[in-house]
Amino acid sequence: MYGQDTAKDVYRDALPVIIVSLVAGLFAGTILGSETMREGIESVPGLLLLLPAFLATRGGVYGSLGARISSGLHQGIIEPRFELDERLSNAIIASFINGMTVSVFIAVVTFGVLTATGQSGSLPRLVGIMIVAGFLSAVLMLSVLVSVIILGYRRGLDPDNIIGPVVTTLGDVFGVLFLLVGVYVTGAVL
Repeated sequence: MYGQDTAKDVYRDALPVIIVSLVAGLFAGTILGSETMREGIESVPGLLLLLPAFLATRGGVYGSLGARISSGLHQGIIEPRFELDERLSNAIIASFINGMTVSVFIAVVTFGVLTATGQSGSLPRLVGIMIVAGFLSAVLMLSVLVSVIILGYRRGLDPDNIIGPVVTTLGDVFGVLFLLVGVYVTGAVL
């Protein structure tokens, strides 16, 4: 019976989050398929090349943060309060730095691939886009992820059951949206 209760708990915790993730994923797809996004992709050589890597790294970087917070809550070393203790602050700062570093690295690698394949591209523009998109997505993902985990935990949900869908959805929606913002911000500046 214990296995059935656990499966029911996982299903109960995760199903609503997965449904919200489905709807938000459709929203991200709508942004990606929009005329504005197509114009942005066409105006920046390499943008379509870096898109999958950028979205994937949002999940990797911020999924690790979610796992750290969840483990800390389960072990009692992080309190389910909106107070930045040393452990929570360090985890958030490390995730932010990792997210920004990876974003710039993706831009540099994308430029290298473009150069190696004889295509043109602008390293300053790619880096600018990734700094804008990485920063904006980090701020929102960190805020929403920490809030969802703490509020869910307070309501009796196991954060381990909700982190995956939340991180994936936030990464896709914010990633696509803020790449588009980055295209237009750097287009106006560079």
